[in-house]
Amino acid sequence: QVQLVESGGGLVQAGGSLKLSCATSGIYSPIDTLTWYRQAPGKQREFVATISKVGVANYADAAKGRFTASKNDANKAGYLQMNDLKPEDTGVYYCRVFSTNVYWGQGTQVTVSS
Repeated sequence: QVQLVESGGGLVQAGGSLKLSCATSGIYSPIDTLTWYRQAPGKQREFVATISKVGVANYADAAKGRFTASKNDANKAGYLQMNDLKPEDTGVYYCRVFSTNVYWGQGTQVTVSS
């Protein structure tokens, strides 16, 4: 059974940093992409960052220059380093993995206070 578990969220003041992790289990094929999304209260889920199998990362405009996506192929985990956090970064952050299928985690809450 495939599981994705996000962790690392929490409450931080504006300007602070958090590092999110996405731990996977039950995925035995290579991961093509690991993507981070977020959903703010009352808003639709939106793309934040993605990292490809070969390690190329792409970011939403709001994340560029502040967030860094990375991965560990050995344990099929993904990470999102978030610096200079802003109140508008508040939301539930989800990781999505595309391997032979698409899998989602349950999300981790990030709250940035002003």
